[in-house]
Amino acid sequence: MSPTHSSTKGDGIDENTAFSDCPDAAVQAIKLQLSRLRAAKSICILTGAGISAESGIPTFRDKQTGLWENYRAEELANIAAFERDPKTVWSWYQWRRQLVQDKLPNPAHYALAQWQAWAGTQGQNIDLVTQNVDDLHETAGSEVIHLHGHLWQNKCSQCELTFEEDVDYANNELLRCEACAGYVRPNIVWFGEGLPQKEWQAAELAAKNCAVFISIGTSSLVYPAAGLAQLAKQHGAYIIEINLNPTQSAVVDSVLAGKAGEIIPALVAQLIT
Repeated sequence: MSPTHSSTKGDGIDENTAFSDCPDAAVQAIKLQLSRLRAAKSICILTGAGISAESGIPTFRDKQTGLWENYRAEELANIAAFERDPKTVWSWYQWRRQLVQDKLPNPAHYALAQWQAWAGTQGQNIDLVTQNVDDLHETAGSEVIHLHGHLWQNKCSQCELTFEEDVDYANNELLRCEACAGYVRPNIVWFGEGLPQKEWQAAELAAKNCAVFISIGTSSLVYPAAGLAQLAKQHGAYIIEINLNPTQSAVVDSVLAGKAGEIIPALVAQLIT
Protein backbone atom coordinates (compact mmCIF):
# COMPACT_ATOMS: atom_id res chain seq x y z
CA MET A 1 0.00 0.00 0.00
CA SER A 2 1.21 3.49 -0.77
CA PRO A 3 3.08 5.31 1.98
CA THR A 4 1.05 8.06 3.62
CA HIS A 5 2.21 11.56 2.73
CA SER A 6 0.76 14.64 4.35
CA SER A 7 0.42 17.84 2.37
CA THR A 8 2.06 20.96 3.70
CA LYS A 9 0.66 24.45 4.05
CA GLY A 10 1.05 26.27 0.78
CA ASP A 11 0.29 23.31 -1.50
CA GLY A 12 -2.64 25.30 -2.90
CA ILE A 13 -2.35 27.82 -5.71
CA ASP A 14 -1.56 31.46 -5.09
CA GLU A 15 -3.28 33.24 -7.96
CA ASN A 16 -1.19 36.38 -7.48
CA THR A 17 2.13 34.63 -8.01
CA ALA A 18 1.12 31.71 -10.24
CA PHE A 19 2.72 33.21 -13.34
CA SER A 20 5.96 34.19 -11.60
CA ASP A 21 7.81 30.97 -12.48
CA CYS A 22 6.04 30.28 -15.77
CA PRO A 23 7.90 30.83 -19.09
CA ASP A 24 6.64 33.90 -21.00
CA ALA A 25 5.70 31.88 -24.07
CA ALA A 26 3.67 29.48 -21.91
CA VAL A 27 1.89 32.40 -20.22
CA GLN A 28 0.63 33.62 -23.58
CA ALA A 29 -0.36 30.09 -24.63
CA ILE A 30 -2.26 29.63 -21.37
CA LYS A 31 -4.22 32.86 -21.86
CA LEU A 32 -5.25 31.73 -25.34
CA GLN A 33 -6.74 28.52 -23.95
CA LEU A 34 -8.68 29.87 -20.96
CA SER A 35 -12.03 30.43 -22.70
CA ARG A 36 -11.85 27.03 -24.39
CA LEU A 37 -11.11 25.26 -21.12
CA ARG A 38 -13.83 27.13 -19.23
CA ALA A 39 -16.42 26.25 -21.87
CA ALA A 40 -15.54 22.55 -22.08
CA LYS A 41 -18.12 20.33 -20.40
CA SER A 42 -15.69 17.42 -20.26
CA ILE A 43 -11.88 17.36 -20.18
CA CYS A 44 -9.62 14.33 -20.31
CA ILE A 45 -6.09 14.64 -18.90
CA LEU A 46 -3.39 12.04 -19.48
CA THR A 47 -0.23 12.19 -17.36
CA GLY A 48 3.06 10.40 -17.89
CA ALA A 49 6.47 10.04 -16.34
CA GLY A 50 7.39 13.69 -16.82
CA ILE A 51 5.08 14.92 -14.08
CA SER A 52 6.51 12.42 -11.58
CA ALA A 53 10.07 13.19 -12.63
CA GLU A 54 9.55 16.67 -11.18
CA SER A 55 9.02 14.95 -7.81
CA GLY A 56 12.37 13.20 -8.18
CA ILE A 57 11.11 9.85 -9.44
CA PRO A 58 13.41 8.36 -12.09
CA THR A 59 11.82 7.57 -15.44
CA PHE A 60 12.38 4.35 -17.38
CA ARG A 61 14.58 6.32 -19.75
CA ASP A 62 16.94 7.39 -16.98
CA LYS A 63 20.13 5.41 -16.66
CA GLN A 64 20.02 2.75 -13.96
CA THR A 65 22.36 3.26 -11.03
CA GLY A 66 24.21 1.19 -8.47
CA LEU A 67 23.72 -2.56 -8.73
CA TRP A 68 21.33 -2.11 -11.65
CA GLU A 69 23.51 -0.02 -13.98
CA ASN A 70 24.10 -2.98 -16.31
CA TYR A 71 20.38 -3.57 -16.82
CA ARG A 72 17.82 -1.81 -18.97
CA ALA A 73 14.39 -1.30 -17.42
CA GLU A 74 12.74 -2.98 -20.39
CA GLU A 75 14.77 -6.11 -19.68
CA LEU A 76 13.29 -6.42 -16.20
CA ALA A 77 9.73 -5.11 -16.54
CA ASN A 78 8.30 -8.02 -18.47
CA ILE A 79 6.75 -11.39 -17.68
CA ALA A 80 9.44 -13.38 -19.50
CA ALA A 81 12.12 -11.90 -17.24
CA PHE A 82 10.07 -12.73 -14.14
CA GLU A 83 9.50 -16.31 -15.27
CA ARG A 84 13.20 -16.71 -16.05
CA ASP A 85 14.58 -15.00 -12.94
CA PRO A 86 11.84 -13.92 -10.52
CA LYS A 87 14.25 -13.01 -7.72
CA THR A 88 16.14 -10.47 -9.83
CA VAL A 89 12.95 -8.81 -11.04
CA TRP A 90 11.47 -8.76 -7.53
CA SER A 91 14.69 -7.27 -6.10
CA TRP A 92 14.67 -4.56 -8.76
CA TYR A 93 11.13 -3.54 -7.90
CA GLN A 94 11.95 -3.52 -4.20
CA TRP A 95 14.78 -1.15 -5.05
CA ARG A 96 12.44 1.07 -7.09
CA ARG A 97 9.99 1.15 -4.20
CA GLN A 98 12.72 2.35 -1.91
CA LEU A 99 13.55 5.12 -4.40
CA VAL A 100 9.94 6.29 -4.53
CA GLN A 101 8.65 5.80 -0.98
CA ASP A 102 9.69 9.24 0.31
CA LYS A 103 8.73 11.23 -2.81
CA LEU A 104 5.96 13.82 -2.51
CA PRO A 105 3.50 15.35 -4.97
CA ASN A 106 4.75 18.49 -6.67
CA PRO A 107 2.77 21.67 -7.52
CA ALA A 108 1.46 20.09 -10.73
CA HIS A 109 -0.15 17.22 -8.80
CA TYR A 110 -1.76 19.59 -6.32
CA ALA A 111 -2.98 21.96 -9.04
CA LEU A 112 -4.65 19.13 -10.95
CA ALA A 113 -6.37 17.94 -7.77
CA GLN A 114 -7.57 21.46 -7.04
CA TRP A 115 -8.83 21.87 -10.61
CA GLN A 116 -10.65 18.54 -10.58
CA ALA A 117 -12.40 19.36 -7.29
CA TRP A 118 -13.34 22.88 -8.41
CA ALA A 119 -14.61 21.66 -11.78
CA GLY A 120 -17.00 19.30 -10.04
CA THR A 121 -18.70 22.29 -8.39
CA GLN A 122 -19.06 24.02 -11.77
CA GLY A 123 -20.74 21.21 -13.70
CA GLN A 124 -17.54 20.38 -15.54
CA ASN A 125 -16.14 16.85 -15.64
CA ILE A 126 -12.40 16.17 -15.54
CA ASP A 127 -11.19 12.61 -16.06
CA LEU A 128 -7.58 12.18 -14.97
CA VAL A 129 -5.84 9.19 -16.56
CA THR A 130 -2.28 8.28 -15.64
CA GLN A 131 0.44 5.99 -16.90
CA ASN A 132 2.28 6.46 -13.61
CA VAL A 133 2.27 3.88 -10.81
CA ASP A 134 3.44 6.02 -7.88
CA ASP A 135 -0.01 7.15 -6.60
CA LEU A 136 1.15 10.77 -6.20
CA HIS A 137 -2.05 11.99 -7.85
CA GLU A 138 -4.10 10.29 -5.13
CA THR A 139 -1.81 11.65 -2.43
CA ALA A 140 -2.49 15.14 -3.78
CA GLY A 141 -6.24 14.50 -3.69
CA SER A 142 -7.22 13.53 -7.25
CA GLU A 143 -9.50 10.78 -8.49
CA VAL A 144 -7.50 8.80 -11.05
CA ILE A 145 -7.80 6.11 -13.68
CA HIS A 146 -4.64 3.98 -13.52
CA LEU A 147 -3.60 2.33 -16.77
CA HIS A 148 -0.34 0.72 -15.69
CA GLY A 149 -1.11 -0.47 -12.18
CA HIS A 150 0.14 0.44 -8.71
CA LEU A 151 3.70 0.21 -7.44
CA TRP A 152 2.53 -0.32 -3.87
CA GLN A 153 0.38 -3.35 -4.63
CA ASN A 154 1.34 -6.96 -5.31
CA LYS A 155 -0.50 -9.75 -7.04
CA CYS A 156 -0.02 -13.46 -7.63
CA SER A 157 1.68 -14.24 -10.94
CA GLN A 158 -0.56 -17.32 -11.29
CA CYS A 159 -4.06 -16.68 -9.91
CA GLU A 160 -3.75 -12.84 -9.93
CA LEU A 161 -5.02 -12.47 -6.37
CA THR A 162 -4.22 -8.89 -5.28
CA PHE A 163 -2.41 -8.17 -2.02
CA GLU A 164 -2.90 -4.83 -0.28
CA GLU A 165 -0.64 -5.32 2.73
CA ASP A 166 2.36 -3.08 3.30
CA VAL A 167 5.52 -4.04 1.47
CA ASP A 168 8.77 -4.63 3.35
CA TYR A 169 11.08 -2.83 0.91
CA ALA A 170 14.21 -4.22 2.53
CA ASN A 171 13.14 -7.84 1.99
CA ASN A 172 14.26 -9.25 -1.36
CA GLU A 173 13.04 -12.76 -0.61
CA LEU A 174 10.40 -14.04 -3.01
CA LEU A 175 6.86 -14.28 -1.64
CA ARG A 176 4.36 -17.05 -2.33
CA CYS A 177 0.63 -16.66 -2.82
CA GLU A 178 -1.35 -18.08 0.09
CA ALA A 179 -4.07 -19.28 -2.29
CA CYS A 180 -2.08 -21.12 -4.97
CA ALA A 181 1.61 -20.90 -3.94
CA GLY A 182 2.50 -18.97 -7.09
CA TYR A 183 5.18 -16.30 -6.90
CA VAL A 184 4.00 -12.82 -5.89
CA ARG A 185 4.88 -9.98 -8.28
CA PRO A 186 4.25 -6.22 -8.34
CA ASN A 187 0.78 -5.26 -9.56
CA ILE A 188 2.27 -3.44 -12.54
CA VAL A 189 1.40 -3.74 -16.22
CA TRP A 190 4.64 -4.97 -17.79
CA PHE A 191 5.81 -4.59 -21.37
CA GLY A 192 3.82 -6.94 -23.57
CA GLU A 193 0.90 -7.27 -21.14
CA GLY A 194 -2.61 -5.96 -21.75
CA LEU A 195 -3.99 -3.02 -19.82
CA PRO A 196 -6.63 -3.67 -17.13
CA GLN A 197 -9.91 -3.87 -19.03
CA LYS A 198 -12.08 -1.78 -16.71
CA GLU A 199 -9.56 1.06 -16.51
CA TRP A 200 -8.86 1.04 -20.24
CA GLN A 201 -12.56 1.19 -21.09
CA ALA A 202 -12.97 4.14 -18.72
CA ALA A 203 -10.01 5.93 -20.35
CA GLU A 204 -11.35 5.31 -23.86
CA LEU A 205 -14.76 6.63 -22.87
CA ALA A 206 -13.19 9.74 -21.34
CA ALA A 207 -11.17 10.38 -24.51
CA LYS A 208 -14.18 9.90 -26.78
CA ASN A 209 -16.41 12.22 -24.75
CA CYS A 210 -14.04 15.08 -23.97
CA ALA A 211 -14.06 18.48 -25.64
CA VAL A 212 -10.43 19.05 -24.67
CA PHE A 213 -7.70 16.44 -24.22
CA ILE A 214 -4.56 17.46 -22.31
CA SER A 215 -1.37 15.39 -22.41
CA ILE A 216 1.09 16.16 -19.61
CA GLY A 217 4.64 14.89 -19.34
CA THR A 218 4.28 11.90 -21.65
CA SER A 219 6.46 10.91 -24.59
CA SER A 220 3.47 9.61 -26.57
CA LEU A 221 5.51 6.50 -27.38
CA VAL A 222 3.93 3.89 -25.09
CA TYR A 223 0.81 2.37 -26.62
CA PRO A 224 -2.06 1.89 -26.23
CA ALA A 225 -2.10 4.88 -23.83
CA ALA A 226 -0.44 7.07 -26.46
CA GLY A 227 -3.39 6.42 -28.75
CA LEU A 228 -5.85 8.19 -26.44
CA ALA A 229 -4.98 11.60 -27.90
CA GLN A 230 -5.62 10.28 -31.39
CA LEU A 231 -8.93 8.80 -30.25
CA ALA A 232 -9.96 12.12 -28.71
CA LYS A 233 -8.97 13.95 -31.90
CA GLN A 234 -11.08 11.59 -34.02
CA HIS A 235 -14.09 12.51 -31.88
CA GLY A 236 -13.56 16.24 -32.26
CA ALA A 237 -11.49 17.14 -29.20
CA TYR A 238 -8.96 19.94 -29.08
CA ILE A 239 -5.53 18.56 -28.07
CA ILE A 240 -3.18 20.42 -25.72
CA GLU A 241 0.29 19.17 -24.82
CA ILE A 242 2.18 20.29 -21.71
CA ASN A 243 5.73 19.03 -21.86
CA LEU A 244 9.26 20.13 -21.10
CA ASN A 245 10.28 18.46 -24.37
CA PRO A 246 7.32 18.68 -26.79
CA THR A 247 6.70 15.56 -28.88
CA GLN A 248 5.98 17.33 -32.20
CA SER A 249 2.92 15.09 -32.56
CA ALA A 250 0.71 15.91 -35.52
CA VAL A 251 -2.46 15.49 -33.44
CA VAL A 252 -1.54 18.30 -31.01
CA ASP A 253 -3.29 21.63 -31.57
CA SER A 254 -1.48 23.68 -28.93
CA VAL A 255 1.80 23.18 -27.05
CA LEU A 256 2.62 24.66 -23.65
CA ALA A 257 6.34 24.02 -23.39
CA GLY A 258 7.84 23.92 -19.92
CA LYS A 259 7.72 22.17 -16.56
CA ALA A 260 4.36 20.83 -15.46
CA GLY A 261 5.00 22.18 -11.97
CA GLU A 262 5.20 25.70 -13.38
CA ILE A 263 2.61 25.64 -16.14
CA ILE A 264 -0.25 23.73 -14.53
CA PRO A 265 -0.50 25.83 -11.33
CA ALA A 266 -0.48 28.97 -13.48
CA LEU A 267 -3.16 27.57 -15.77
CA VAL A 268 -5.39 26.40 -12.94
CA ALA A 269 -5.00 29.66 -11.00
CA GLN A 270 -6.34 31.57 -13.99
CA LEU A 271 -9.20 29.14 -14.55
CA ILE A 272 -10.61 29.07 -11.04
CA THR A 273 -10.41 32.80 -10.27
